[in-house]
Amino acid sequence: MDEVRNPYGPGAGTPPPALVGREAELRAFEIKLERAKLGRPAKSLIATGLRGVGKTVLLNRFVEIAERAGYRNAFMEASDGGNFPALLATHIRRLIFELDRLGALSERVKRAMRVFRSFTGRFSLDGTLSFSIDVDPERGEGDSGDLSADLTALMVSVGDAAKDRRTAVLFAIDELQYLSAVELSALIMAVHRTTQLALPIVVVGAGLPQMPALAGEAKSYSERLFDFPLIGELAPADARRAVAEPAAMEGVEFTRGALDAIVGITHGYPYFLQEWAYHVWNRADRSPIDADVVQAVTPRVLDHLDRSFFRVRFERCTATQKKYLRAMAELGPGAHRSGEIADVYGAKVTSLAPIRAQLISQGLIYSPLHGDTAFTVPLFDEFMKRTMPR
Repeated sequence: MDEVRNPYGPGAGTPPPALVGREAELRAFEIKLERAKLGRPAKSLIATGLRGVGKTVLLNRFVEIAERAGYRNAFMEASDGGNFPALLATHIRRLIFELDRLGALSERVKRAMRVFRSFTGRFSLDGTLSFSIDVDPERGEGDSGDLSADLTALMVSVGDAAKDRRTAVLFAIDELQYLSAVELSALIMAVHRTTQLALPIVVVGAGLPQMPALAGEAKSYSERLFDFPLIGELAPADARRAVAEPAAMEGVEFTRGALDAIVGITHGYPYFLQEWAYHVWNRADRSPIDADVVQAVTPRVLDHLDRSFFRVRFERCTATQKKYLRAMAELGPGAHRSGEIADVYGAKVTSLAPIRAQLISQGLIYSPLHGDTAFTVPLFDEFMKRTMPR
């Protein structure tokens, strides 16, 4: 097939040509937006799931929907070891200036500027924040040095300003699992207060499956503030649509056998569907594309994934961490008890606890239940067996 016309686009957060199987999440989000604009309570949302299931794609679609609904948007990605107050402040500064340009002089917008000045002045003591805004600080607001209290004051001031301008604000935050416990607690507290005041602010996020537990540890009431939809693999029918519909738009068909083969190999995970479909398209020389083409390209796709998608995570690990991951892989897909992993590893559970904690911190594994451990990356067990054969 014509490689230039290839409709598939595997990548990190790259929007698929057909976003299928997420209709319920999109509709639920639209309802939250409309309720928030009306000043009616609406839970914020944190989408959770493994790597490659389309959380970032969904988050970007949320931003598009909010923009069409008249929201002012801020999309940001947290990073491991990053400074979340600085990241958030960068976007809030822009939002405040946007609100200021929407009309005549507004005392609430000016107050938001002053609280912002107080916030950044207090948190620039470590040298990481350096923002210029030509107003005096709002003394006693956003300048206590307590991140929870100060971020709450800042978010409330932004919400008041947005309400005064008859608009609303969306904060979309990716990779939430990288926030420190203090940062996550502060964010939840700020969301709690803006919700109590019925301010037109919606916060949505995305993170690995441990996010509900992390949020619960940060603030016990988080489950009443957020919905935590689990974004998983696509159902077989939706997975087939994700492959078939983009090809059909180019006048190309897949046989049912080819679609079933792709879905079976990828287990319906969106990123892998895109990878296989992309390579299958480039290999095929006629329509309909049959299962033989899928089988022919599979070794090449696996090699490509092994050298990129999987390898980049594997190379971050120490020798002992790799051995731990290999022990997990020996037990197959799914979650496994710490004792089972220790038996395969050949060590006591207590001695492996630091390794497990390090891998959780790196985002390679997570604990779906107390004492259980699972990979955050789909098909990683198969990769480990290919890379470290016994």
